[in-house]
Amino acid sequence: MYIIRSRRDALKKLAIAAVGPLAASGQAFADNYPSRPINLVVPFAAGGMTDILGRQLGKSMGSTWSATAIVDNRVGAGGIIGADRVAKSTPDGYNLLVTTTAHVVNPSITKKLPYDTLADFTPVAMLARTPNVLLVNPSVPAKNLQELLAYARKKGGATYGSAGTGGTTHLSGELLAAKTGAPFVHVPYKGTALAINDLLGKQIDASFVDALSAVKYVESGALRAIAVSTKDRNPALPDVATIAEQGVPGYETEIWIGLYGPANLPAPITEKLNRLAREAMSEPNFKMMLEKQGTQNGTMDVQTFRNYVRSEVAKWAEICKLAGIQPE
Repeated sequence: MYIIRSRRDALKKLAIAAVGPLAASGQAFADNYPSRPINLVVPFAAGGMTDILGRQLGKSMGSTWSATAIVDNRVGAGGIIGADRVAKSTPDGYNLLVTTTAHVVNPSITKKLPYDTLADFTPVAMLARTPNVLLVNPSVPAKNLQELLAYARKKGGATYGSAGTGGTTHLSGELLAAKTGAPFVHVPYKGTALAINDLLGKQIDASFVDALSAVKYVESGALRAIAVSTKDRNPALPDVATIAEQGVPGYETEIWIGLYGPANLPAPITEKLNRLAREAMSEPNFKMMLEKQGTQNGTMDVQTFRNYVRSEVAKWAEICKLAGIQPE
């Protein structure tokens, strides 16, 4: 453990030393940024919400800065593999992480992370937030939450998919099981798109899916929405009741996507990226698409997002404790 930590600290010191002259030049460096391609690490499979937002951010970097942005889908370990790559990169703005709420959950479910979630990253911007939608294949004999719970009990365990272990699509199911006592069997996937494919193919009974990915399947009738995970109903799915409304008081979760750099990312670069991210997410056509899919674009400034990340780490630690989840 000491060796791993020491190696990480040594790498971090080397990175800081390398970027020292850049930080010293402050705003001058930011004015010339970016001057080479930017690597956007998305630690989930292509086609899901995180990937869609990452590609929109990259598109905006191209149109606003005439910069090349490469979306790098580094899939695996609930987002940890991709996050670790960014944590150990030079803090110069050319390696960035686009990831889900799983990033702030992982400290509560993973004993030995290869990085410190708060100390080894620079929170840059909130990209978007959305409820999770509990979906079932239409072949499942349930049209509301109580019917699904009854089905799970009768079957001895209904299977539900998620975008990966540790994310809100996983923990939403664990929290539901803890609060209702109904048996659910978690089936993790390497991204939302893969979970949806198996749900469509009747390989699993249900799945918690972010609204951005879920709405089109509900509207087409390919999948049935049982409930939304947030405190209030979602405007894109006004007829779908919340889990709390359907007999589970106090239930509330959501998924959000954030942009991060490695620790010690120079403040002028962080601010410049934050402005660009907010502009990218509020581009009229893209914002309209988000709203139609039940998703809200991010508007937080750097300090607000930094405080939010810290509060979310604490919040999900409490949720994991309530759900009886132990770090592994």
